[in-house]
Amino acid sequence: MNTPDFHRIRLTLHYDGREFHGWQVQPGQRTVQGEVERVLSRLVNGPAQVIGSGRTDRGVHATGQVAACDVPRKWTPHALRRALNALLPGDVWVAEAASALPGFHPRYDAVARSYVYRVGLSPEADSPFRSPWCWALARPVDLGAMERAAAAVVGDHSFLRFAKAGQEERGDRCTVSEARWEPWEGVGLKFHVTANRFLHHMVRYLVGTLVDVGLAERPEGDVAALLEQREGLETSPPAPPEGLFLSAVTYPPNAGAERMPRGPRLVRS
Repeated sequence: MNTPDFHRIRLTLHYDGREFHGWQVQPGQRTVQGEVERVLSRLVNGPAQVIGSGRTDRGVHATGQVAACDVPRKWTPHALRRALNALLPGDVWVAEAASALPGFHPRYDAVARSYVYRVGLSPEADSPFRSPWCWALARPVDLGAMERAAAAVVGDHSFLRFAKAGQEERGDRCTVSEARWEPWEGVGLKFHVTANRFLHHMVRYLVGTLVDVGLAERPEGDVAALLEQREGLETSPPAPPEGLFLSAVTYPPNAGAERMPRGPRLVRS
């Protein structure tokens, strides 16, 4: 809404996905979008809508979900962040709030998204302070094989084999700019992946397959072969959702400035 009385605010959200049925509002289900809209409606004293950069599935977490809302101008970003955090439940937190251009759209203006997946390899992964936010595998893996297999993911590929069934109509090509493993605080490993877009369950299928490579349950060349859609080859089962975090969303400096000068309507009247 581009009126003298409203302005657009960009939010960066953290949330623990364990008790949510994903990001998107669903009738009768607790969702992140639903919780933020419920609180925002209370603050603006009327219906309100929050648009996110994309959906996260049930059980998936975020430390970099980006959202936007239109609010009365009396709400500065700082005041809105404080008020939201005072009223939101403990598993959602507004990390940042900033003024946005009127045309800014968190989903359509994004040029890349980044995810981190945590795999626990040490016995500590079974700790109640670790296991809710990782795949507590607690087994040794061949990191070299996993790194070589992950290198094949970088570039423009069809990820049809790494997508949940029924997603073909959306198109299956993604450009991956980063796919790498790094140590995770003595507990295990973290998989970092950045792409211009992701298919449904794509990161979880990638991690499940890469971990099977590390466990010597399939050859490292399978990842490249799956990207080539070689016949008779399937991915491993997807990694569980609790290890997955949406960590960042990237935008150009002038996101939304010219393409949507008035911006999509975010506050319903």
